[in-house]
Amino acid sequence: MVHPASTCCKNTQDGSCACAAQARCSCGKESALHCSCNKASAENTVSGPRCSCRARPAGQCTCERSVTENQPVSGTTCPCGKRPDASCTCEKAAAVDSAAEALEIDFTGRA
Repeated sequence: MVHPASTCCKNTQDGSCACAAQARCSCGKESALHCSCNKASAENTVSGPRCSCRARPAGQCTCERSVTENQPVSGTTCPCGKRPDASCTCEKAAAVDSAAEALEIDFTGRA
C-alpha cells in the first residue's frame, strides 16, 4: 500500500484536492466538515491524524481512497502511529518544537 507523500491524495487541474472534494460526512449527504446530521458536532472539526485529504480522521476516510486509507498501517509510521511515515497528517507541533530545541546551540554565553 503506497500513500502519497503530500497531505492530498490527488490534485485536480485547478489545484484542489480531488479526495477532499469527494469526502463526505459519515451520514453520507453533505461534504466532510459540513455535516448537518446528528454527528455534526463531532465531525465538523477534525484534529489529530487524518486521511490524506485532511477532511476526515485517519481510518475513517470516505473518498475514493477509503479502500487503502482505512487499512491498518504496517511498517514505519509517523509519530501518531496512524499513517505511514511518508504521509503524516498528525498534529506534530510538540514534536517539531522538541526537535528544534535539541538542535539549537546557545551562543549567548560563549566568549
